[in-house]
Amino acid sequence: MDAFLTSTAVVALAEIGDKTQLLAILLAARFARPWPIVWGILAATLANHALAALLGREVAALLEGQWFRYAVAASFIAMAGWTLIPDKLDEGQRPPPRFGAFLTTLVCFFLVEMGDKTQVATVALGARFQSVLWVTAGTTLGMLLANVPAVWCGQALLKRVPLKAVRIGAALLFLVLGLWLVAETAGWL
Repeated sequence: MDAFLTSTAVVALAEIGDKTQLLAILLAARFARPWPIVWGILAATLANHALAALLGREVAALLEGQWFRYAVAASFIAMAGWTLIPDKLDEGQRPPPRFGAFLTTLVCFFLVEMGDKTQVATVALGARFQSVLWVTAGTTLGMLLANVPAVWCGQALLKRVPLKAVRIGAALLFLVLGLWLVAETAGWL
């Protein structure tokens, strides 16, 4: 249950103001059809994060040892710093209008999530908890918690949410996870 709850919290916070959230707003404005967009986000996130969690688990199984736990901890601490940097959606990432809302969302979300901080966090969470199912379920729920309101409320939501405060909160969560793993590995806990 720790894997699920931690994964949900980490991704939900890290996703606020992320480029995929900006993409959700753009898709909602472009298609004005929220349900196909939500289903596309769900499908893309399940596929992307399942692969990321599996990669994390497999790498952790191959590279067991204290030094690897410190490397995972360092990745969480690095994510804390990365989270403080605001994302902007590149003009080249605008979805092509000729596809339907679901297919456009599925493809765009899957591709935009590649190498994104939430995907990297999912790899680290998969390595930490070694549970593909619970990490994928948690990170997917976190993505939906952050992106579904963006689809439904769009720009009005982003005008009211203090993104800087949320980014700082997410960075602190990553930092706490990294420091907790360091302390646990060193035997301080």
